[in-house]
Parts: sequence; C-alpha cells; structure tokens
Amino acid sequence: MNPIVLHKKVVVYGVGDQARIAQVFLTQDSPYEVVAFTVEEGCLSDETLGGLQVVPFERVESLYPPSEFAMFVAIGYGRVNRIRSGIYDAAKQKGYELVSYLSSSLVRWGPIEIGDNAFIVDDTVIHPFVTIGNDVCVSGRSLIGHDSVIGDHCFIGPNAVIAGRVKIGSHSFVGANSTIRNGVTIAPDCVIGAGAIILEDTRECGVYLAPETPAASITSDLLSPFFGATRR
Repeated sequence: MNPIVLHKKVVVYGVGDQARIAQVFLTQDSPYEVVAFTVEEGCLSDETLGGLQVVPFERVESLYPPSEFAMFVAIGYGRVNRIRSGIYDAAKQKGYELVSYLSSSLVRWGPIEIGDNAFIVDDTVIHPFVTIGNDVCVSGRSLIGHDSVIGDHCFIGPNAVIAGRVKIGSHSFVGANSTIRNGVTIAPDCVIGAGAIILEDTRECGVYLAPETPAASITSDLLSPFFGATRR
C-alpha cells in the first residue's frame, strides 16, 4: 500500500527563473500547494509573482508561520551554490521544514536516500544504493549510477552522466552533458563545465572545462549549396 501524502502549503524562496519554474513543477506535479514567494526586502521589486504575494524574508515567519507552512528554496548555483546554501540554513533557523520536489517521471531503482530541499526533474534515472544530500538540484535526463554519493548543496546540469561509485563533494557544480567516470571522486567546491569528461579524481575548488567549439571562418549563408532545396 502506498503511504498517504498530506497536502501541504509551501512558500517558495526566490523570485528568479528557478522560483518561477519551481512553482510550476510543485503546482502541477506534487502534493504541495505554493501559496507565496519570499525574498530579502532589498531584493523585493514586485509585490506579486505568478499571481501570488511576494513577502520579505525578514518577516516571512510572522506572515506564514513554520508551524503551518513549509518552504522550498528555489535559487540557482551562484557563488558555487553558496547563496542557495546560505538561504537554506537561514530557513532552517527560522524553523521551516524544507520540502523536496521529485518528478513523477523520475526513474529510481532499489534503495536510495535523498535529502530535503531536493529538486530532481524530468526523466532523471537513479540507480540503486545512491545517496543524495540536502539541497541538491538534478536537471533533466541525468543518470546517477549505483553506489554514488552526491554531497549537500550541489547542482547537476541536464544530461549529466555520473557513473557508478562516484563521489561528488559539497557545493560542486556539474555542467550539462558532462561525464564522470566510475569510481571518480569530485572534491568539494568543484566546477565541472558543460561537456567535460572527468576520468580522474579532482582537486578541491578545481575548474574543469571542455574545449570550446570554435566558430567557422564562413557564414551560414554560404552553406546553402550543401543543404540543397527543401522538399515540400
């Protein structure tokens, strides 16, 4: 028998793209109801977002008390996830439960552990015996192999391939279409760029970038003879 999931009202921290996206996912694909947004008063430029009230984070607990409302921190990977982790800690100190969003299209096998304030979307595949820490974002169609461990406050871009028994240290960023070989350890605070291939352990605070694709010396209008006429 499936456990009964209670409908819970949630305040989303953030007013940027991540928060707007989170509202859609939580509203359409979770047992949670987003009732408001919150952000620091100095960053509050509009009183509403997505048809909902935006309230100052400094006073959010008096307007939406943590005894009645949960919170979801929905901001990106700025300063190697340090901005998000700071808000995560502040929300905890205010007494909020931090909910997670796990897509209904998530494919997960066997025993896995996922912390709070997780955001795991769109056809991600998680193999058995994986541990994912608190405040981790995993973008669409990524693969996390068996026995891998992802530390707290990490961000995994879309289509990333993390093979088996990989360890990713806290506050790391793994870019879109990157690949990490099985058994590799990514040290804390690393940035793995889009398309990078990591075959060996990394150093702490390391930055690993794939070669950039150079622009060709010709312009696209000169390519028409190679493509031919479009068939109707």
